[in-house]
Amino acid sequence: MNMATTNLRKPVVAVQRAVEIMRYLGSAQRPAGVNEVARALGIVPSTCLHILKTLDHDGMVSEDKAAKKYQLGPTLLRFARDMVGSNDFVRNAQTLLDRTAVAHQVTTAAVWREGTDRIIVVAKAHTPSNFSIHVNIGSRFPALTSAIGHCFAAASTDPPALLKAAFEDIKWQTKPAYPAWLEDVASAAKNGYAVDAGHYIGGVTIVAAPVHEAGGICNRAIVGLGLSDQLKGEALSSLGEELKCSAENLSELYSDAIV
Repeated sequence: MNMATTNLRKPVVAVQRAVEIMRYLGSAQRPAGVNEVARALGIVPSTCLHILKTLDHDGMVSEDKAAKKYQLGPTLLRFARDMVGSNDFVRNAQTLLDRTAVAHQVTTAAVWREGTDRIIVVAKAHTPSNFSIHVNIGSRFPALTSAIGHCFAAASTDPPALLKAAFEDIKWQTKPAYPAWLEDVASAAKNGYAVDAGHYIGGVTIVAAPVHEAGGICNRAIVGLGLSDQLKGEALSSLGEELKCSAENLSELYSDAIV
């Protein structure tokens, strides 16, 4: 999906391949050999080996020399920690997430689009009560997932056929009809926040508000999750409005004007 991304004019192929290799090793959830990685990604085995050796030298991947297989390395954990501690969006969002979680007794999260078709959780906050919906930092989902997807779809420039194909790929617990989903997308564009009442996860209502950059580009969002019996009526609209206000405040940090 495009969803308002900009094209990279002159990508550095070696860097792209290194990123592809690390993504493959992460998604495989097990060590993999050079030939497997090269075949899966369409890379010449000798080139793949040189990239893996370089990544291993810098700790980005780790080689099991006996098995001659590779997996993600420990340096990535340090990078992840440094990103959470130093990134402006994560740091600013965290304050808002903490406040909203306490005020509305919901789990909150901030998500960032990774590549063109996935989102990743980059910050979270839980309620101080004994029960809360758990969200893991680093969790990845399809970009059109739940209410978050309504926000991204509302800002998308993709043709209808591509948008529908992405919608069909989502694993809903109770799948909405596509026309109804489009109505939810339109509502998100109009109201400034989106609601998924139990379609993605049964019994859980998810509310999301988009964070925009210059030109109306939407790559990030903040989210509230709670039990559907808890989030209805005034409680639901109040959470939506607070997330919308917080998202607008975050948006001001990343654009001089939102169009």
